[in-house]
Parts: sequence; structure tokens; C-alpha cells
Amino acid sequence: MPIAYSVSLFLAAGLCEIGGGYLIWQWWRNESHWSMGVMGAAIMILYGIIPTYQSAHFGRVYAAYGGWFIILAILWGWGIDHVVPDRYDILGTVICLLGVAVIMYWPR
Repeated sequence: MPIAYSVSLFLAAGLCEIGGGYLIWQWWRNESHWSMGVMGAAIMILYGIIPTYQSAHFGRVYAAYGGWFIILAILWGWGIDHVVPDRYDILGTVICLLGVAVIMYWPR
């Protein structure tokens, strides 16, 4: 599987998980309309489906996805919640991305 396709699947899954979780957060914690929770739940189902298109096995995909989730959560916080990442956030995301690269794409 080409790396670009694999990365696009990780990004799509991450956006679904974070976006769906965010909508549920808005509904439950911030008392938004119940439809936000329903939309969030539907998007979370997509998050469960998208990683199945990765060519690696479940454990490897979800281990690597954890690194992508960290990176995307920092970016979501910056873009949506306006929490600017500090140097430790950036360092941590770089370390996570290196871990993802080793887990998913290092030649075996």
C-alpha cells in the first residue's frame, strides 16, 4: 500500500474520531442540541470503519493510529479551540510521528 494512501486513511480516521468526539462533547458537556450527539456518534462509526482499509494488521494499525491521534488532537486544539501548541507539544508530536513511521513504514 502506498504511504500517501495509508497516511490519508489515518488522517480521515483521525478527523472522524476527533470531530465525532468533539460533537459529542459539545452535546453532553456544553448542552448543545441532542442532534450534535447523534451526528458525533455517526461520525465515530466512520472512524471505526476507515482503518479497516489499512493493509497492516489491527494491532499495528491502531498502535500507529495512536500517534496520529496525538498529532491531530494538538492541531484540532490549535485550529478549533485556539490553544497554541508550545514547544513541548511540537516535540511530542514529532516523536509520535517518528514512532508512526517506524511502526507502519519501516521495512520488515
